[in-house]
Amino acid sequence: MAILVTGGAGYIGSHTVAALLDLGEEVVVIDNLQTGHREALLGGKLYEGDLRDKELLAKLFIENDIDAVIHFAASSLVGESMQNPVKYYDNNVLGALCLLEAMDAANVRKIVFSSTAATYGEPEKVPIVEGDRTEPTNVYGETKLMMERMMSWFDKVLGIKYVALRYFNAAGAHASGRIGEDHRPESHLIPLVLQAALKQRENIAVFGEDYPTLDGTCVRDYIHVSDLADAHYRGVNYLRNGNESNVFNLGNGQGFSVKEVIETAKKVTGLDIPVVMQERRAGDPATLVASSDKARTILGWNPSHDNLDSIIQSAWSWHQFHPQGYEE
Repeated sequence: MAILVTGGAGYIGSHTVAALLDLGEEVVVIDNLQTGHREALLGGKLYEGDLRDKELLAKLFIENDIDAVIHFAASSLVGESMQNPVKYYDNNVLGALCLLEAMDAANVRKIVFSSTAATYGEPEKVPIVEGDRTEPTNVYGETKLMMERMMSWFDKVLGIKYVALRYFNAAGAHASGRIGEDHRPESHLIPLVLQAALKQRENIAVFGEDYPTLDGTCVRDYIHVSDLADAHYRGVNYLRNGNESNVFNLGNGQGFSVKEVIETAKKVTGLDIPVVMQERRAGDPATLVASSDKARTILGWNPSHDNLDSIIQSAWSWHQFHPQGYEE
């Protein structure tokens, strides 16, 4: 039986596909390749297309013996979501609805969902735990929360069990160096910093240094992409073992400031990284750090990359030898 990975040619999706293949799982991928990369797939059977294409989804489930789904396919740029909410409700919410409809028709009853810490909005306290208030401050986070609520009702009414994984800042690259992070445009801090080290951009902008943190810059919880892939597989096996639907945070439980990330990148690369200070961006919380105690206890998940140096080193190994990403 196979695991279907939606958005499997994307950053986290491709690392999860690689992990599943290493574990001997049969993998089927659906991806429209708008933001994913065919070259990022190290194996599996690819269907190029959109989740909202109901005929393609039906064909996929007919042609393959799907046991469970890992759902990554979604638009995920916070800024863009606030400029084009129609795209996010259409792609994220409608896409998930079409997927769940196809799963129900094919009698597939297990889904692991790539959710986000953006479902919490401004945290009430740190570290954030799963039972904390969910009040998203942007359209992207709201669509992900709607997808979680949709899955909850599909569980209650149709018996489709789900695991929602709310994670924070994905980073790093595969140990082989064959796949890594290549977004167009890039919006994540670590690859932006490494692009500055490679002189692909003049500097790295730091937005605000007057936050109530140790050095005045925002603090975030960084988690290695391979550790995220491991958590998604553990989520599949959790459902395979007959457990009830659940929600888990994923993070290292340790926050690093923007300045700490830049200084660590300087140390790892041995290169100068010019910094330009700018005003705060609206909606940036000072500190976002997860408590992953629940995932550790119930899923048996323990991140193997638990320090910033190793996360940035793996990312640097990818960017150094793939300065143009997959275009090479």
